[in-house]
Amino acid sequence: MVSDAWPAVSSEERMWVSRLPSDVLSARQRTAARGHYRAAVVTPIAELTPRLPIDVTVLAEEATVAIARFDSELGAEVAPFSSVLLRSESASSSRIENLTSGAKSIALAELGSTEKRNATEIVGNVAAMKAALQLADRLDTNAILSMHHALLAASQPDIAGRWREEQVWIGGNSISPHGAKYIAPHQDHVPELMADLVTFSCRRGLPVLSQAAIAHAQFETIHPFADGNGRTGRALIHAMLRRYGLANNVTVPVSAGLLTDTNGYFDTLTAYRSGEPAPIVEQLAHAALSAIANGRELVLNLRTIRDGWSDQLHARRGSGAWRLIEVLPRQPVVDAATVAAELGVTTQNALRSIGALTDAGILTEFTGFGRNRMWQSTEVLAALDAFAERAGRRRFT
Repeated sequence: MVSDAWPAVSSEERMWVSRLPSDVLSARQRTAARGHYRAAVVTPIAELTPRLPIDVTVLAEEATVAIARFDSELGAEVAPFSSVLLRSESASSSRIENLTSGAKSIALAELGSTEKRNATEIVGNVAAMKAALQLADRLDTNAILSMHHALLAASQPDIAGRWREEQVWIGGNSISPHGAKYIAPHQDHVPELMADLVTFSCRRGLPVLSQAAIAHAQFETIHPFADGNGRTGRALIHAMLRRYGLANNVTVPVSAGLLTDTNGYFDTLTAYRSGEPAPIVEQLAHAALSAIANGRELVLNLRTIRDGWSDQLHARRGSGAWRLIEVLPRQPVVDAATVAAELGVTTQNALRSIGALTDAGILTEFTGFGRNRMWQSTEVLAALDAFAERAGRRRFT
């Protein structure tokens, strides 16, 4: 059914019963956190077809073509750029949730060599993104649960991969939903709403970017998890871009585009709840175009760095040192065990390759230890941090 008027969220009355022990709340807090509240009632969209303004439709089509072109451009040399762009998207998506970390800390977390929580959670988001892409062809509720499990298995295993069993809300305070900016649907409605969302997401014949944007907004409106909704919802976008063949080879870092105007992004999700799907489609299209430009600059920088290494390294062609050069753009921090596993060689031979790159000025040892040493490519880390900095610059229109 084509819909000129997309359904706005309505509400239903619910009774709030606090799970907090009474002795942790003041008398005033207990009074304020008592009584009825109104939770969102979300209309199923599986059979609805949005009718968008022509300018938004044209913009979304422009972004769709740009995504496919970017994917095709890098298709001939997927490695290492697919891993680099996927990690960059994961870091940008996490940054929208105020989880920030530098490229070096993220690389260390991937090696299990840091206790920094933000970096560890970003690595969890990398795992969620990988799950989203792997499960794109069988996109169902179990796939979404798997994405969420991959995201939070390490940091919040008690809720990872499970629909929420509690009321959640945005804004207000953590004590009760009273006074919240938005109160999500009651947990009893989550399974049926998510089944409906999957049906919409798997429909053929809809413009893909518009479909992905609306599916994402519907997901955020449902807020099906106790935590990790934003990151999982953005992973869903990538699952759909992969499912419908727009991004077969690489991940377009759309979250880096959303970072240029996070307030605008959140405003479009609010507008969606009011029955306006066009703003989120427009926002995602602009984000994709911005992300592609940023991604191209990152790829160009990494190619330039790699070309420079070719002039610096004087080892025998085909040696482990040359093979290690291909690893560094996607793994800019290494230790001997990682290099040995990547190259399929002994630890002793891995150290020889590392030594050749260190002598050439490509790698730098940064621990100062006699044992458990680690090396970094300062140039690659700088390129990744520059990408993140560009993503964080606000776009003015």
